[in-house]
Formats: sequence, C-alpha cells, structure tokens
Amino acid sequence: MRGPEPISAEEVSQDSLYEQTAEDYGPSLDRLARAYELDPEARRDLLQEIHLQLWRSFACFDQRCSLRTWVYRVAHNVATGHVIRQRRIRDRLVSIENIETVPASDQVELATSQTEALERLSALIQRLKPLDRQIIVSYLEGMDGNSISEITGLSPANISMKVHRIKNILRRAFHERTFEERRFEEGGRHAK
Repeated sequence: MRGPEPISAEEVSQDSLYEQTAEDYGPSLDRLARAYELDPEARRDLLQEIHLQLWRSFACFDQRCSLRTWVYRVAHNVATGHVIRQRRIRDRLVSIENIETVPASDQVELATSQTEALERLSALIQRLKPLDRQIIVSYLEGMDGNSISEITGLSPANISMKVHRIKNILRRAFHERTFEERRFEEGGRHAK
C-alpha cells in the first residue's frame, strides 16, 4: 500500500489540497466520524462538517506540518466540537479512569460477529472523553506517537502511556459480560 503523494509547491491550492485529502483520507475520515458519532444521520452531518472545515482550512495551510497531521488535527477538532455541542452525548462521557465503573446494564451486548464486535468497540470508544477518543482513534488509524503528539499537543511519552491504558481498559470492558448475560447462562445450566 502506497502512502499519500507529497505535495509540490506549484499544485498547492485550496481545491487541490482538498481533492487530495478526500482521495487519500476519505475512508479514514469515515472511520473517525464513526468513532465520534453513533447515530448514522448525525454521523453524515459530522462527516460533511469535517469535509467543509478541511476545505476551508486549506486556505491557510502553510505546510509547516505534514498534510496528514493537518487533516487529522482539523478533523479531530471538528469532531470534538461536535461532541461538546451534543449535550446528550457529553452527559454520557466517561473518563478512562471511570469507564470500569459504568454499570453493567449500560454495557453493549457481547459481540457474536465481527460487525457486532466493531459496533461494540465503537460504542466503548464513544464513551471516552474527546482527548482520549482522539488518541485511540488516531492510534487505530495507524498513526505513531509522534504524529498523535503533533495533533494533540501531548508529549510522545504521554501518548504512549495513554494508548497503553486505553487499550487495556477497552479490552477489559469489551470482554466483560453483563449481569443479564451471566444470569441467563446460569439459568440455562440449571434448567438442564
């Protein structure tokens, strides 16, 4: 798989930068929007807003950072603003320190297929605060600690520590069974 093409000075225009971004990062931006918004209609609106803000941002893109860093920085900022504006989502956010205390009844059903597993993981990621979500989504997109550091402003060492903690917490939360699932299994064994 080849990476995005480097930008030459003569082809740097707002429209050409946007076109290159849409081609090179479109699927990544779709996944990013999915990580920030569960509702399909709101996700489409968020994705449209990300694309609009990216296009606008290229009017002042001065190439002091890579195009990839710029794209993710703008996209995460738009998505974070979206989350903050959505009171219903913001009220449900949990810090990585508190995600383990979320009642079992609030946990998404244990996944039985790959699609359900991705939906379950997305739901858990959506419960994270915006900065933690930004870090893990960037990590899942294959970005290294230095790139994530450029986007978030945190040190690479801090990024590494946060990624490790978030992965462990998501792993535990993903595999935790709800009280109802355990009760159903126990009831099924006693009925035999």
